[in-house]
Amino acid sequence: HWPDRPSPRFGIREFYDVEDDMATDKNYAPLMIEIMETMADLIKQGKIRAWGLSNETPWGVMKYLALAEQHRLPKPVSIQNAYSLLDRKDEGGLSEICTREKIAYLPYSALAAGALTGKYLNNQWPTGARSSGTKTGRYLKPNCEPATIAYVQHAKEWGLDPAQMALAFVRQKPFVTSTIIGATTMDQLQTNIASTKLILTAEQLLALEAIHTQMPNPGV
Repeated sequence: HWPDRPSPRFGIREFYDVEDDMATDKNYAPLMIEIMETMADLIKQGKIRAWGLSNETPWGVMKYLALAEQHRLPKPVSIQNAYSLLDRKDEGGLSEICTREKIAYLPYSALAAGALTGKYLNNQWPTGARSSGTKTGRYLKPNCEPATIAYVQHAKEWGLDPAQMALAFVRQKPFVTSTIIGATTMDQLQTNIASTKLILTAEQLLALEAIHTQMPNPGV
């Protein structure tokens, strides 16, 4: 679920310590091979059909692919990472890797832990959310609220539900295979499912891109 090495965690921008990594010079290949050998055994036993990664970096994905080919082991077929209007870091290297290597990209937290619905604006976050150790803590950074206000305002001007707009944005990205949604009520679930019928126009996408240009990846 998380790489067993220095890697991005919720709310941490600079996660890779080059000096520390070079000092330890740890070889992660044996652990990666062990993981894939375990997955291979589970596939042979008929318990699973395939396996995937989560919260991985471009380097990690390519390392798994190289080791899988070298040792003739089943490669990962998917990866689930956080991706939303507030966190678009995977549009760089990872999107190209997934496209070229045919790895399904399955984004989670497409609503940024509910932030992109607009319901937490004006300091309406639930108790405990202000702890940086929680999943929501990363969406409390300085530019998150201004960016969210801008996104929500556009949605309302267009007569759209903010949550559906945020989900449609993620779904329409060509490198996205499927979107992982979450809901705690039936109304939320119905709203999320209905977003599959929404197609954002080129003009709307350009407007969202303008916000991103001004406040890029505030939730990373």
